Amino acid sequence: MMTTDTQTIPQPHPGVERIEAYVPGKSQATGGKKTFKLSSNETPLGPSPAAKKAFASVAERLEDYPEGSAEVLRKAIATRYGLDPTRIVCGNGSDDLLHLLTIAYVAPGDEAIFTEHGFLVYRIDILMAGGEPIAVPEKNFTADVDAILAAVTPRTKVVFIANPNNPTGTYLPFEEVKRLHAGLPPQVLLVLDGAYAEYVRRNDYSAGMELVSESDNVVITRTFSKIHGLAALRIGWVYAPAHVIDKMNRVRGPFNVNSAAIVAGAAAVADTAHVEKSADHNDKWLPWLTENIRATGLEVLPSVANFILIRFPHTPGKTAKDAEAFLSANGIVVRGVGAYGIPDGLRMTVGTEEANRLTVELLGQFMAQA
Repeated sequence: MMTTDTQTIPQPHPGVERIEAYVPGKSQATGGKKTFKLSSNETPLGPSPAAKKAFASVAERLEDYPEGSAEVLRKAIATRYGLDPTRIVCGNGSDDLLHLLTIAYVAPGDEAIFTEHGFLVYRIDILMAGGEPIAVPEKNFTADVDAILAAVTPRTKVVFIANPNNPTGTYLPFEEVKRLHAGLPPQVLLVLDGAYAEYVRRNDYSAGMELVSESDNVVITRTFSKIHGLAALRIGWVYAPAHVIDKMNRVRGPFNVNSAAIVAGAAAVADTAHVEKSADHNDKWLPWLTENIRATGLEVLPSVANFILIRFPHTPGKTAKDAEAFLSANGIVVRGVGAYGIPDGLRMTVGTEEANRLTVELLGQFMAQA
């Protein structure tokens, strides 16, 4: 076998070597039984029928390039939320948009902030841009505004806040978000990642659209992968000040949203009844799961999203890894969150009634066994 001298091959910049590749949630169980995938926060109700019909309509013109600005989708989003469509950019999932924002605003030597249990993609994107990722400690698994502000330096360019946060399910009330924004220097970009915003029904919560409208340094990102059930099509959107939109349009790919995604997304966002149905399902089963899993003796963090984070003992035979293996052998696929700095946790999506009831039953068996 030929060995390669690393001095004689192209080398990436040092930040790339520090990236730990993102590993998605598992899709398959191990026991050969009927599988319920509760590892990726996908909606159990699936997409809007109108979205599926729109998706199918594109099959007759697959030879055509997409419309490059995703105008139909941007206008549908703007109509739904009362926004200016010229201040919206769509992308290949919100991951794509987070990447575009990072490469546009973070240069080698710059810093960008996120919270210690925040979405793994933030760290990956910062390192990819050559920046220095700054993970700020949380308080009770929730973003700590004072700790974030204390971490800001003259090198800080971006602050990422997932609200609600993945994988904890916790959130910052809007007053705290506004306090964070007020404490940031005007040259620091505040990115509010609202991937799960549609699930939150708390009076003190806001996704932040009004803050974007009245500020020059606030951006919100949203996705169609969660409540809209279009994860396979990879659709995200950002609402931002005009000067940020200009920069994102300079760095994005010319056809970064495909034609099927454009029309299906437009149909999905217009189908508010389906969105409400999905949110109602979550409102029913999120508290049910929380209460019944706690009754088994396990800790469940308070969540406002479509998933819960369950914490397990460190006792041999009762650990999170033991529970994940037990659930998998019985057809339930959940997500270990050791990569998020929570090795004693498993994240579980709110699933169908059948999946939810089975998971609670299995966790009861797991905790009761010798």
